[in-house]
Amino acid sequence: MTAFFHHLLHYGIEIGPSIALGFLLSGIIHEFLPQNLVEKYLTKKSLLPILYVTILGIILPVCCFGSLPIAVTLRKRGVSLGPILAFLIAAPATSVTAILVTWRLLGPTFTIYLCLSVIIMGLVIGIIGNRMKYPEIKSAEEECPMCKEGEHKNHSHHQRGILHRFVSVISYAFIDLPKEIGTELIIGVLLAALVVSIPAVGVFLKKYLFGFSGYLFALAFGLLMYVCSTASVPLVHAFIMQGLSRGAGFVLLLVGPITSYGNILVIRKEFGTKILVVYLTFISVMALILGYIFSFVGG
Repeated sequence: MTAFFHHLLHYGIEIGPSIALGFLLSGIIHEFLPQNLVEKYLTKKSLLPILYVTILGIILPVCCFGSLPIAVTLRKRGVSLGPILAFLIAAPATSVTAILVTWRLLGPTFTIYLCLSVIIMGLVIGIIGNRMKYPEIKSAEEECPMCKEGEHKNHSHHQRGILHRFVSVISYAFIDLPKEIGTELIIGVLLAALVVSIPAVGVFLKKYLFGFSGYLFALAFGLLMYVCSTASVPLVHAFIMQGLSRGAGFVLLLVGPITSYGNILVIRKEFGTKILVVYLTFISVMALILGYIFSFVGG
């Protein structure tokens, strides 16, 4: 029990400042880089819109569940399937907070490789999606009723003062975000401290989950158990500390945040079983390939 609280305190000290800074940056991004910016560049079936939405997905502070309503909205506005699938991978895979925590716990090589991998996965799934048959919906642009009626021609009713925006940043960063991922973050840190504190876990990992079996364990664990991108970092760090290879840890860090039961059900309902199968197969195969490569380049 003493070891558990020791490791729990260690994780709190290590990642606490990074989480606070990440939350603050997420609040700034949420306020000054609104999500509707994603929709602005997604009208054509080309590589550039896929790249835009992948990078924006990484930047936007949106989790796996938060990305779903955005994806459904994009579909209803006639956006091509490729950018939508790219967004569904990039947005939950990481965030500003997760990047800072990953840098702190797992190092710059791990962090840079993760970001590059998410970009690669977004581009590839986007290209695949644009080549698939997909029942597109005619774009239905939502207009502000006041603008439509000719009122406030300068759109001054959309503008907000600096004080209001500051309050919005702080509110999102330290009220809305903690409500959204706070519980999962706490659970993730508790699990990480528990994994590191139990010697039997390390013995099991080293005895049964070395080599490719470790990758399969990480893939199955990530697919079945949803952990948000920030909360997954200390958990992966704990598994690596206990003997899981860095390549397998990378697979878990990549797959865990992207997939969830809610994510699977919504994708199946909105986009169909065929697209869901392609989506999950792509994530699984790419995660294993990228994780295996990382075992060589990541040390």
